[in-house]
Amino acid sequence: MPGGGCACRNKIAERAVPEVWVAASFAPSPLSIPTGHTIDSPLTKASDRSRPVEARRLHVVVNCGAGTVERLGADAVRQTLETAFAEAGMSAELSFIDGKADVGHAAKQAAEQAARGEIDAVVVGGGDGTVRTVAALLAGTRTPLGVLPLGTLNHFARDLGMPLDLAAAVRAIAGFQAEAVDIAEVNGTVFINNSSIGIYPHMVAERKRRHLPGRVGKWVAMTLASLRALRLFPRRRLVVHAEGAALPCRTPCLLVGNNAYEMDFLSLGTRKHLDGGKLHLYVARSATPPAFLWLGLRAVLGLVRPGRDLDTITATSAEVTSRASRLLVAFDGEVETMATPLCYRIRPRGLQVLVPVEA
Repeated sequence: MPGGGCACRNKIAERAVPEVWVAASFAPSPLSIPTGHTIDSPLTKASDRSRPVEARRLHVVVNCGAGTVERLGADAVRQTLETAFAEAGMSAELSFIDGKADVGHAAKQAAEQAARGEIDAVVVGGGDGTVRTVAALLAGTRTPLGVLPLGTLNHFARDLGMPLDLAAAVRAIAGFQAEAVDIAEVNGTVFINNSSIGIYPHMVAERKRRHLPGRVGKWVAMTLASLRALRLFPRRRLVVHAEGAALPCRTPCLLVGNNAYEMDFLSLGTRKHLDGGKLHLYVARSATPPAFLWLGLRAVLGLVRPGRDLDTITATSAEVTSRASRLLVAFDGEVETMATPLCYRIRPRGLQVLVPVEA
């Protein structure tokens, strides 16, 4: 196989419809204190995939730079958490952390506490990037991960069926059960939602450069970054390999989902299942910025059609090769330059998470 490196085991499958292709297709969900909105969990509720958990001793790691924490203020979030955990009868050690490296350090300490049996679960409060950092440390262990929706978009929390209100989320954790969900990797780096190549990584990198807390908000920074990325409009020559089959393409966006994304109008950008054991790859065919914007608009309206607008591949692993020796890659709102080939694989049921118990 060209490029070497990855063992790809699943063949190119039927074409299907992917997640939305532009960041503007995802609207933010403001979090209040408190209201109590919930959505159904997409997890398969099989008895052999869940186990009751007495999550009474917790280490809660909160990213002070997360969108909702910045909006509400760290003091208000801390007070709400302290009150809600106390009322739920849980002992919670709260760590409010500044900076991605410090979040990783605090999460590692929490994981070590869990390994020693000092706590029952690790809970993370932040956006998808923060959740990914903690999930990577807990992957492959029996320590469950709880998620507080304190980011801007909270995709993973939504797909878990978490209440989007902070106090309600804390109350729900008291009655949660542990459920095994899939995680995915690209060149050994874990992601929980999706990874992408092309225009979106450039948008993320530019957004991070422009975002100045207290001066330039994340949404303003993303708007400016999107305009610049559309002007540059990087189209990558790639080949996607899966079990001997190959799909050559020149695309502005290749998205790799950890399980399949919905494209219906009312469920846009969500996943019905987090334990399907498959990667879903979506390759946009758009050749110009206007065509790509039109694809995004049709995605928002649920009008994207397989074959006409994009190609898809379903696999347990895949290799992406390129003429370039390195590519900018996004995963769960983070971005990194990685050496090619890019080796993607699914890790079925590789992470224990706390999910709401169905009535």
